[in-house]
Amino acid sequence: MGWARRPRPYRQSPTPYTLYPFLQLMKPLPLWRFGLPLLLQTLIILAVPAQAMLTYFTGRTVILQTAPVDPYDLLRGYSQTLNYDVSTLNALEKLPGWDNLSFEERSDGSQPQFGLVIYVVLEHPPADSESEGEIPQAWEPVRVSATMPKDLAANQITLRGIVNYSWVEYGLERYYMPEDQRDRINDEIQAIQQEFGDEPPFVVEVRVRPNGHAVPVSLWVGDRNYRF
Repeated sequence: MGWARRPRPYRQSPTPYTLYPFLQLMKPLPLWRFGLPLLLQTLIILAVPAQAMLTYFTGRTVILQTAPVDPYDLLRGYSQTLNYDVSTLNALEKLPGWDNLSFEERSDGSQPQFGLVIYVVLEHPPADSESEGEIPQAWEPVRVSATMPKDLAANQITLRGIVNYSWVEYGLERYYMPEDQRDRINDEIQAIQQEFGDEPPFVVEVRVRPNGHAVPVSLWVGDRNYRF
């Protein structure tokens, strides 16, 4: 009776990665490990201008009353930094709905918390208050809310803002002037400021979506209009 030969166990040939385990750290990664994060970063970068374009083309035209604060920024080039009549909490606290907002005061008890989202309802001025060829009339703030209002009239729109201590920011505070217009714009701004003092006739045309997000369209300096 013959004995069957036992098959030899299969032994995989050694590779550099088994002989030298530290080489595992240097092993090339699959292409998707690089491509997927890059794709996600690209989508995030493109989402910001895409949202702005959507607001520009689908938003409703609204006029905001404003006054310039810093017509020239030495660090960032010619620009306009603006505040609005709805930019200060002192102005908003006079509106209906203010008492329903929940503010957490700082430790010194002086200013509300940072980052609180509020909604300001703006109303279109009466049709008979506007004259053709004149500077557009600004929309009037009529109430504030901690949540998105749903009972708006046909002549109303909601503007979404974020509290920054004693100010409210709407993402509409800084504009960059076209290079071929900046000198003329600054000259006109200075002249109008000297003539009208603390109440210069500046308004900004913006587009506002139903969710309250807005983008700037143009600046009115007196009866002249400059598009951004």
